[in-house]
Amino acid sequence: MDTADTEKGPLAVTIMGATEDTLGRARAGDERAFEALMAPYRRELQLHCYRILGSLTDAEDALQETLLAAWRGLSGYEGRASLRTWLYRIATNRCLNAIRDGRARVPPPEPVPPFQPPEPNRRGEATWLQPYPDALLDEIVDFAPGPEERYQARETVELAFVETLQHLPPRQAAALVLREALGFSAAEVADMLDTSEIAVKGLLRRGRATLDRRTSDRPPAPPPGSEEERDLTRRFADSFVAGDIDAVVALLTDDAWLNMPPAPHQYCGPAAIGAFLLVSAAWIAGRLRLQPTRANTQPAFGCYLVDAAGTAEPAGMVVLTLAGDRISRITRFVDAATLRPFGISAPLR
Repeated sequence: MDTADTEKGPLAVTIMGATEDTLGRARAGDERAFEALMAPYRRELQLHCYRILGSLTDAEDALQETLLAAWRGLSGYEGRASLRTWLYRIATNRCLNAIRDGRARVPPPEPVPPFQPPEPNRRGEATWLQPYPDALLDEIVDFAPGPEERYQARETVELAFVETLQHLPPRQAAALVLREALGFSAAEVADMLDTSEIAVKGLLRRGRATLDRRTSDRPPAPPPGSEEERDLTRRFADSFVAGDIDAVVALLTDDAWLNMPPAPHQYCGPAAIGAFLLVSAAWIAGRLRLQPTRANTQPAFGCYLVDAAGTAEPAGMVVLTLAGDRISRITRFVDAATLRPFGISAPLR
């Protein structure tokens, strides 16, 4: 199916016009032309791989494999589908191959806290999940042109959505991302997955049912960068750094929960979260520093612990999910390497 005439935005003009010469030179083996041809798609393909794999590290590996496959196969690209659709087909199958071959979705060892945490009141599957820097979203051409598209794009990058995808069978996850997040037609998704439209509809039906079970309705978050968002995240940061756990708990929704990927431990409800934070706060008392950033379209903080020499060393990240004027989820990443893609991994002095 040729979808070149359905491409939206500036990419369509580029693909149908000025890039024809670039495409011809790339097919002839011109590496610079190939790099120019791929440049508009690199970041959105990386995000696509991230949604399916849940890991920025694995997504970058899948992206490199996609570009290599595209370079090797470009001479056989006949233009029956748009270049963008062709690349998404390659990227999707590279992600599915990585999962099938055991090269992705393999959680690292569970982190061992330096204190004795209370018993969690829920345990889930260990999930290899990493945060995604909002700064990378800014590099995607025409990421979300209109209000409705921006809202949908935001929802499909949030940690809750990405984490839920990791619990789906891989082809269900891929079908959901291609159809719901990217808007490809059922026919296009069927072609990408080498299956029928009927099979795709079945994948989507089962995937959506799982999403509905694992996600709950909540009030919309304040607009990114709004005064409401800044006020809520500032109150959280001030209370968290001061070790005022009662003030943190007062900011939570009644059904809030805290998780720490890749550990399966989950603390559900303000009382359970408060009990965990109280023990954690006692261990880090007076040593915690936070640096604001954004991850998965959500407010986040780089965490640092002050050592004996007075240097604040990286200690992972906290990502907040907001619901109205409250916090519905706290996701704590304890790996200091989490901060590298955000450009804030250096110690604070």
